[in-house]
Amino acid sequence: MGAPPVKRTSRDIRTANRYEVLRQIIAESPTSRQELAAATGLSLATVATLVGELLGLGMVVEVGFEDSAGGRPRGLVAVDASGGVLIGVDLAETYVRVELFDLALNVLARAGEEMRPGENRPEQVVGRVASAVGSVVERAGTGSARVLGAGVSVPGQVDRATGVSEYAPNWDWHDVPLLDLLAERIPHPLYLDNPLRACAVAELWFGAARGRGDAVVVNLGTGVGAGLVLGGGVHRGVSNSAGEWGHTTLVLDGRPCHCGNHGCVETYTGAPGIMLNLREVSPHSPLLRPDDQTATVGALARGVASGDPVAVKVLEDTARYLGAGIADLINLLNPEVVVLSSWVAAAFGEPLLDAVREAVTRHALRRPLAATRIVLSPIPTDPVCLGAATFALEGALKAARKGNGTRADTATQARGSGTDKP
Repeated sequence: MGAPPVKRTSRDIRTANRYEVLRQIIAESPTSRQELAAATGLSLATVATLVGELLGLGMVVEVGFEDSAGGRPRGLVAVDASGGVLIGVDLAETYVRVELFDLALNVLARAGEEMRPGENRPEQVVGRVASAVGSVVERAGTGSARVLGAGVSVPGQVDRATGVSEYAPNWDWHDVPLLDLLAERIPHPLYLDNPLRACAVAELWFGAARGRGDAVVVNLGTGVGAGLVLGGGVHRGVSNSAGEWGHTTLVLDGRPCHCGNHGCVETYTGAPGIMLNLREVSPHSPLLRPDDQTATVGALARGVASGDPVAVKVLEDTARYLGAGIADLINLLNPEVVVLSSWVAAAFGEPLLDAVREAVTRHALRRPLAATRIVLSPIPTDPVCLGAATFALEGALKAARKGNGTRADTATQARGSGTDKP
């Protein structure tokens, strides 16, 4: 049996509304309370109360007035970029990337660590993450008191409430208490989720899903999955496991997958699967860099750009598999937009997009396909880091409700809640 549905309390709803108002202010600064009410669907009185709370937290500021037709001038508010900083961590099978953002979600500093093959024991991974987080804070010259939190995106299935990595098939992790391990090394409030949710949130805030009610964000990296935006919000499922499209069956009795099944989408379209596609086309190709996914994908992308026939064939084969899988998503969910995201999609770029569009046309039903755009992620920075930073922002707003709603109180909460969880 699945986990029972979690009943939302009035406090949960208030936190969600506060988060939505701040999201709108970040996206549209400066803006008026009237515009916020229209954009969020909340009443003007509710918006005025929530803006007051955000002013008290030091996250937004009053910035003047604008004229209104036939009425009093409207007060404008904007995000206070200097009101604190957020850390976003993209923890992947081959690297750790960390970005530090101001409250307007502008990148202030970056740091990264490579993950060598086989370097996947929890203590090794935690050491890499802690090192990169410490480096980015040092580069930005930011004191710990200003760090509102760090969002950490972890591959696989994550329990947000406990901070446990329940299952990461590419690392063979089962029930790893990752948040507790990280909290021993990182002195900031921590909030865990997975890259499917991170990319979906990033696209919803600043990317191709902005203003869309229904969208699918296809993550193409070592692993593969689909972040789902349904009804204007991120869809998590009853156990925070929605979007494991990479582990749906594409080829009966096909390639073995780390999850224990055969023929999963991931085994044909993730970076290791693309390396297998290359081996099938040309077993001794100089484009193949054994044990180095990033280098192999980069070599293939350059080969496609130069017209190398082997690279072009591998791209076509990969797009054929992707197209069939994405057509299933379109037929099932009828989204407005499908976004190709993460590092494999970024490496191949427009050639992959064109080939996927062509392949999808052969498999998707005509009516849902006609309503769907397939695009590359337009986010110029790492979308997983950006989305992970919003986990920290959401967590900071939730932590703030425990006190009296002031900036000083929030700082106290942060210092005392290194393992606080949303």
